[in-house]
Amino acid sequence: MNAKILISNCFVTAAIALAWTAPAMALTPQEILNYKGADRQKVLEEGAKKEGKLVWYAAMDLPVSERVARGFEAKYPGISVRIERTGSERQFVRLAQEYGSNIRVADVINASDASHFIAWKRNGWLAPYVPEDVAKFFPAEHRDADGTFASSRIYVSSLGYNTNLVKAEDAPKSFADLLDPKWKGRIVKGHPGYSGTIMTATYQMSRDLGWDYFDRLSKQNVLQVQSSVDPPKKLALGERAVMADGNDFNLVQLKEQDQPVQWVYPTEGAPLIVCPNAVLKAAPNPNAARLFQSYLFSAEGQQLLCDYAAQHSAHPQVRPKPGRPALKDIKVMKDDPVAVEAQAEQIKTKYLSYFKV
Repeated sequence: MNAKILISNCFVTAAIALAWTAPAMALTPQEILNYKGADRQKVLEEGAKKEGKLVWYAAMDLPVSERVARGFEAKYPGISVRIERTGSERQFVRLAQEYGSNIRVADVINASDASHFIAWKRNGWLAPYVPEDVAKFFPAEHRDADGTFASSRIYVSSLGYNTNLVKAEDAPKSFADLLDPKWKGRIVKGHPGYSGTIMTATYQMSRDLGWDYFDRLSKQNVLQVQSSVDPPKKLALGERAVMADGNDFNLVQLKEQDQPVQWVYPTEGAPLIVCPNAVLKAAPNPNAARLFQSYLFSAEGQQLLCDYAAQHSAHPQVRPKPGRPALKDIKVMKDDPVAVEAQAEQIKTKYLSYFKV
């Protein structure tokens, strides 16, 4: 064969090979959205490995987010997850301030106040990305119609008590029971100005029980804390006998660690907390962000959340550990993130007027 022809054929072969493997390069967000090849997952992994990191703004208990992050890092070595943890209401303000200053740090974001995703979507801050498991398995009520977010975890805001300080037969069974004078100075609760869980719970309770309930509760000399994770910890330490809100999953975890706590689902219904997760459109690491989103919503990621954190999943293949309460067996209030967004500032103002903090 002529040497010139041989060299020419080699260049053609090389060019074809490069063209075929081009998708393995780190893709732009638009290329990721449009790419439909059978090797899409492989392409995403290769792009994520080139980026090597991602930042997750997570309004969940730090040990929980760390466990999820470590699970992801074990599955995808070489890609590190940096967690920025704060309460949802503080996180909402932070993201707005950063974007207002043209600062882009977060790749993916999780919040316990689902109304925030309505605002972020309206602002054009969320990227459309639907993980395979969300597309295949998640019911419509747990996924955004435009693919910008989905429900990553579910739990309830419950009552609870310290079993060393309160007998089971004497424990409050309802929100109304907390108004009994015997609980004055013995109650702890979270704050809607900090916690998305408490903001969501406060909306549902004010809607179903009326603001008069909070007016009367505020006269019980309540110990006011910030996060929904704080009341369960105060109970375990014996600093207060009962909690008026917070979350049930921390109580489940603490009880499994032989701490003297017990959760109670109020007879009026427990506020339902649905926590979405989303990829940010301006994510500095778009491939790693989407790979993490896919992991979080996979059966593996969702089961990890349920097993470790005692939370619930919209994924039908995920089951709670034996002995733990199943969501279907809990009477819950109805969530309404649209209404929470519309009334958030009013809720904070009214709450402050009653609790003075």
